[in-house]
Amino acid sequence: MVVLSKIYTRTGDKGETALVDGSRVPKYNPRVEAYGTVDELNSVLGVTRLHAEADLDAALSRIQNDLFDLGADLGRPDMAKDAEAGYPVLRMVARQVDRLEEEIDAMNTKLEPLRSFVLPGGSAVSAHLHQCRTVARRAERRSVELASLEEVNEHAVKYLNRLSDWFFVASRIANDDGRADVLWVPGANR
Repeated sequence: MVVLSKIYTRTGDKGETALVDGSRVPKYNPRVEAYGTVDELNSVLGVTRLHAEADLDAALSRIQNDLFDLGADLGRPDMAKDAEAGYPVLRMVARQVDRLEEEIDAMNTKLEPLRSFVLPGGSAVSAHLHQCRTVARRAERRSVELASLEEVNEHAVKYLNRLSDWFFVASRIANDDGRADVLWVPGANR
């Protein structure tokens, strides 16, 4: 359980922060960039939920919880030392990725195939889901960059990749099952 009795610690005043394992790194470290972008995504998702209802809101709530799991995973380096932690280390697992795929497949059954690219917009919730999609893509890029430098749990990167797809499909569902999608018209304003 997490217990926060004091919010400021002054330990980051010189530009460093602690990772989950207690090691300290500069705040611009690629690992901090990766989990920091996941945190940003979670905040954007919180705003999106203000426009969501029922099943969509429940799914977004599950995703918000997963994003905290993901941040904990990305915030802990050196997977080889997980057994030495003295407590169960939180890592993303294949089941979390599989759930996203199952939900994408279920949503896709309601949609007609696309014949054009979709512009962000339509309903408010759809526009916000598109913003979630783009921040998820950035989080994925940051995580892939980190993985080129250090070991990263493969399920963490896969989750972010599927998640951006999930947001795209959900944005179409939020636009009256794609009927209210705003479609790109190439060269329309030449």
